[in-house]
Amino acid sequence: MSEEQFHVPADAYDRFMGRYSAPLALALIDFAGIEPGTTALDVGCGPGALTGALAARLGAVGVVAVDPSEPFVEACRRSLPGVEVVTASAEELPFQDASFDAALSQLAVNFMRDAHAGVNEMARVTRPGGVVASCVWDYAGEMTLLRAFWDAAGEVDPQRAAAADEGRAMPWCSEEALRELWRAGGLDDVRCGSLVVSASYRDFDDLWSPLLTGVGPAGAFCKSLGEADRTALSRALRDRLGVNDRAFELDARAWAVAGYRRT
Repeated sequence: MSEEQFHVPADAYDRFMGRYSAPLALALIDFAGIEPGTTALDVGCGPGALTGALAARLGAVGVVAVDPSEPFVEACRRSLPGVEVVTASAEELPFQDASFDAALSQLAVNFMRDAHAGVNEMARVTRPGGVVASCVWDYAGEMTLLRAFWDAAGEVDPQRAAAADEGRAMPWCSEEALRELWRAGGLDDVRCGSLVVSASYRDFDDLWSPLLTGVGPAGAFCKSLGEADRTALSRALRDRLGVNDRAFELDARAWAVAGYRRT
């Protein structure tokens, strides 16, 4: 996956996926069992939804965040001035061993250059007995927006859509895959579960307009199309979602995983 898909204004990401991120962050924190008085690292923080939720529970001094996208790092710093936010990749975390009580990653595992290395690094910087947790979208199933988008894209350009479809292209989008990845990272007592959240839209244009910025794989695909095909994709997506110019909500399911660093 190209990092250029996330070197976009943070506002574009927030309008595209950020509206799901805040409730998902709270669900992930509860799933991981993060308690006040501990410290946590947010890996692949984006504009800072999970970082902010962690700071609200742990205090700003108890949270550190990293992301390889400078626009996202800057946005996270602006919104959370008391939190240390570092430009870094998951595969090369600039922290000593056992620096944190927990390491979390929200919707980022599939965008790591090397997910095994990223999970190994998350485990390395977590203290023995500490939790390493993450969540990813159920791209192939009940992440309504993205599943409908790629099904609609298949109507417009079947070959290219099949190659880019996150439900097919993403290696870590099931409980089984996440469980294997966490166990390969040397984590113990690995458990998985599902997190379901929803997002509200004013109308279809509120959903469609962020895609035109090229954010994420869906946005990159949309932006690559000619005007006629983009119009056709917009129409097909609207039809699949069954929405119009009134307000609506969409549900989204994520798979979550947690494990503990060996003592």
